[in-house]
Amino acid sequence: MNGYLDESHFLMVEEGFTTRDLLENLLLDYSQASDREAFFVADLGDVVKNHLHFLEALPHVKPFYTVKCNSSKGLVRLLAELGAGFDCASKAEIALIQSIGVPPDKIIYTSPCKQISQVKYAASHGVQLMTFDNEVELGKVAKSHPHARMVLRIATDDSRSSARLSVKFGATLNSCRHLLETAKEMNVEIVGVSFHVGSGFVDPQIFAQSIANARLVFEMGMELGYKMHLLDIGGGFLGTEDTKETAAVINSALDLYFPEGCGVEIIAEPGRYYVASAFTLVVSVIAKWEVPLDQPGSDEEEPSSKKSIRYHINDSVYRSFGCILFDNACPTPILHKKPCLDQPSYNSSLWGSSCDGQDCIAEGLELPELQVHDWLIFENMGAYTIAASSSFNGFQPPQINYAMSRVAWEAIQLLQRKLLQPEETRESRCAPLSCGWELPGPLCANPFFTPASII
Repeated sequence: MNGYLDESHFLMVEEGFTTRDLLENLLLDYSQASDREAFFVADLGDVVKNHLHFLEALPHVKPFYTVKCNSSKGLVRLLAELGAGFDCASKAEIALIQSIGVPPDKIIYTSPCKQISQVKYAASHGVQLMTFDNEVELGKVAKSHPHARMVLRIATDDSRSSARLSVKFGATLNSCRHLLETAKEMNVEIVGVSFHVGSGFVDPQIFAQSIANARLVFEMGMELGYKMHLLDIGGGFLGTEDTKETAAVINSALDLYFPEGCGVEIIAEPGRYYVASAFTLVVSVIAKWEVPLDQPGSDEEEPSSKKSIRYHINDSVYRSFGCILFDNACPTPILHKKPCLDQPSYNSSLWGSSCDGQDCIAEGLELPELQVHDWLIFENMGAYTIAASSSFNGFQPPQINYAMSRVAWEAIQLLQRKLLQPEETRESRCAPLSCGWELPGPLCANPFFTPASII
């Protein structure tokens, strides 16, 4: 094992023991406590499966996990153990990743616009791979981090993506030659190109166009004497079920513009793809009241005889439900206590525990009448929840309970043994990882981070 994660960092469960089983056991403990605090259950085995699916879908792409998506320490320990690199966008994220022992050559500093003090921090901590998209950034780097290896971030047509990034970051193709020439004059080393198509993209063909544009910038760089050898295709990947068509587009474009053996390393910045489905949040009802029909701001647009109930829960949009503000999420609760079939439902809304009137979790729900101390379960809460949490009103983030099945733990060890084998001695680079591991096909695992990968 690599030493980033061991069995003391999580609860080992046997195969067949599900996240829901663990959740039920934890609920027994939490229900006996007087405070009944909210908590997370993190299924690290789910992250392992998502990692293996990513390697299978994009066999020539090395994942650099986007730390901003979920920075919980147990998670980043697991990803380091799996051999992933890390996409960091600040001094704090770099410090977190290096605090568990990750070497600087597995970190890319992806913010194109950095404070000078943070550029100096990266330099003093050995992080050389960084992005830029403007001339001012080149000047800062030339003075404060002369050994940096810079990656030029280009803009994409992300007009149809739900979270657009090119409105803020990315150089246009027309400006790239000037930036490369300026870098040459400043003696700044340019080693590659990056882009990000935005989150929630509609058409995966945006990857094909962006990869083609990156090839044009590589050609510009070669004309100017640069030896560029890194392409970062960014993130925006959704869950594993949405990846097949996108992977086909990416692989086809890479085969055309950056074929295997061309000397260019390909990396990506997956975030929610890895973690969204792995985290389940459990909260409890702390207060309730029936909304009068004449209440100002009532949920009912037109008065009716059906009562409306507001529930307050022990979490908020300023903690675990930050995904509502930052990611346009619409979390839907699952009732822990199953209602009777003939139990009536009422127009219901969920409100957070802060004193802010905008702290609304969900409205327009049809729920049976709940009671104080009832538990609500929210699945798929791994992305932009924990990382977006604050201490607003003095509240602290919920505890995270990490768990992993024994077969997932064994799969990690088997994967590491495969990757450590000399390529010529492997029986098959596309052998099934494990008889007990459910993958749609064999794993084609390329070795991660060979000494010359990004150096």
